[in-house]
Formats: sequence, C-alpha cells, structure tokens
Amino acid sequence: MALNFNQYAAEGNKFLNAYAKKMNLGDNRDKAGRILTSVLHALRDIIPMQESFQFMAQLPMFLKAVYVHGWSSGKKRPKVKRMAEFIDLVRKHDGPAAVNDFEYSEEVAERYIKTTFIFLRNYVSLGELEDIRDSLPKDLKDMVYSNIMF
Repeated sequence: MALNFNQYAAEGNKFLNAYAKKMNLGDNRDKAGRILTSVLHALRDIIPMQESFQFMAQLPMFLKAVYVHGWSSGKKRPKVKRMAEFIDLVRKHDGPAAVNDFEYSEEVAERYIKTTFIFLRNYVSLGELEDIRDSLPKDLKDMVYSNIMF
C-alpha cells in the first residue's frame, strides 16, 4: 500500500478551509485547527476506548492523525458530566490560546463544539454518532443528539 501524503495534506487543507467557514472564522485556519483539535481530544478523553476506536475507524486519515496525536491510552479518564465541565476540558486541550479562541464565552464555546459535531457528520455515520451520544453522561447527550440529524 502506497502512502500518498500529498493527497492527505490536500484533503486536510480542504477540510480545514470548509470547517473554518462553517465556524464563521473566515480564513483563520490556525484558530479552526486549534478548536477542532481541542474538541476531538476532549471527546477522546471522555468516551470509552472501544468507542474511540470505532469512531476513529470512520475518520479520514487526516482526521485520524489529529485524533490520536498525543494520545496516551493509559491515562485516567476525567469525570465530565456537564457541558461546562466539557468546555473546561476543551479549553484545557487548547492551552493558552483558549482565551482568544473561545472569547471567554460559554455560548461561543458551546456553539463551536456543537458545530464541530455537525461538521463531523460528513465523515462519521449517524449510527456511530448515536453510539458516542449513548456513551456520554446525560447532560452531554444533546451536544451530539441535537445535531446528528443535520
């Protein structure tokens, strides 16, 4: 099997451009990339390992790389039960840039998170998103549920 890194890069760039537009970030691909990465890493932290593997299996190669970057499977999963706690985890993954990326606003952060799940629907099956939703605590289910039909 030949690896075509140029193709992965082209697909990744196309995705990031479309994602930045969907997030109303204009051409700020850096910010879009940080937000996407932090949402995916926060999700990865709270869903069961088996669910992560099933989710990752459906992602295109360029998103798989983002999802697994820095992953430590032996790490203890944080207990996240509410959206505010998930937003805090997303911000933690974004690091110092979170101050600017999420504008000190819970509403902005929640909108970015929900829009990310809507956008991922282009790559991940409805059934897999439902499985992820089912593995989330009750107060986080609408993060995925309200958006999976789009």
